[in-house]
Amino acid sequence: MVTVIDGKGLIYGRLASEVATMILDGQEVVVLNAEQIIVTGERSEVLAEFKHKVDVGEVTKRKGPFYPRRADLLFKRCVRGMIPRYTTTGREAYRQLHVFVGAPKQFETAEKVKVETACKVPNCKYITLGEISEFLGSKVR
Repeated sequence: MVTVIDGKGLIYGRLASEVATMILDGQEVVVLNAEQIIVTGERSEVLAEFKHKVDVGEVTKRKGPFYPRRADLLFKRCVRGMIPRYTTTGREAYRQLHVFVGAPKQFETAEKVKVETACKVPNCKYITLGEISEFLGSKVR
């Protein structure tokens, strides 16, 4: 069975931890609207943190770490850090995760699961993954 989650207005780290436990339990998880997942914090500090992660890997010299710029890959990278990816169970669990920018046609009518622990806190500063990926230079919107 496939669990479909709409990422609109959900908090980045909390959603990633919930998704990590789901895929480690053996569920197949699909996350839609990755560009609308929110990262809480001061806008300038969040952008500086993500920019630093991208700048650490020297792309011109073919040395890592290579950090993604697209919103869907940013979320997958966050989940990857929460699972044991060097073990067989971790690799198999990571293959059960599918993240999309927007909502593909086959998932438009699917029943979406609400993740209560990742809901937006009403009175805080935040920025979306779409804005972060646009700042980092992603061409996918």
